Amino acid sequence: MIVAIDGPAGAGKSTVARGVAAALGFDYLDSGALYRCVALASLEQPGISPAAHAAALEVSLGERVLLAGRDVTHAIRSPTVSAQASVVAADPAVRVALVARQRDLLGSGDWVAEGRDIGTVVAPAAELKIFLEASAQERAARRAREIGADPSEVADEMRIRDARDRERDHSPLQAAPDAIVLDTGGLDVDEVVARAVALARTARSAGGR
Repeated sequence: MIVAIDGPAGAGKSTVARGVAAALGFDYLDSGALYRCVALASLEQPGISPAAHAAALEVSLGERVLLAGRDVTHAIRSPTVSAQASVVAADPAVRVALVARQRDLLGSGDWVAEGRDIGTVVAPAAELKIFLEASAQERAARRAREIGADPSEVADEMRIRDARDRERDHSPLQAAPDAIVLDTGGLDVDEVVARAVALARTARSAGGR
């Protein structure tokens, strides 16, 4: 079974997806970490195209993110890498390479996968698709707390990233037609996780698995 959790930056995808995966005993896929690793590699080696970095990506995902054997768990969360991740994600060749990588991972077993195009592109046949939303102000405040940055600066960066993600030609950020939209505004993590877990269990029962 695949539970696809999509949404914009700061909507709580990673935290919620991890919680849902733990509650269900599923594997967890952070698709954003793949794009962030390509972004970091392209910043460190600008003479190589992002597409080439994506095609040759040596990454290990888990509690720690390893890029070519190096722990980049914190490095890929910096504002600079976040901004670059949105840029490389708009490259069709990067998306082709990373979508293929994600589909390989999701090909067997039970997964909670989160990102921006899991339910629309990567796993359109997912048994459950959830799209998380929250106001721009709340999302910026969450991300600012997460990375220890000024909320107003994060809000400005997030507006740019939201526009880029939603307006790109390939795999734009949008809810799948059959996705269940959950507004996380005013809810704590446990409440959102509980709702998502209940939806997953209902979907699994309906599928006879």
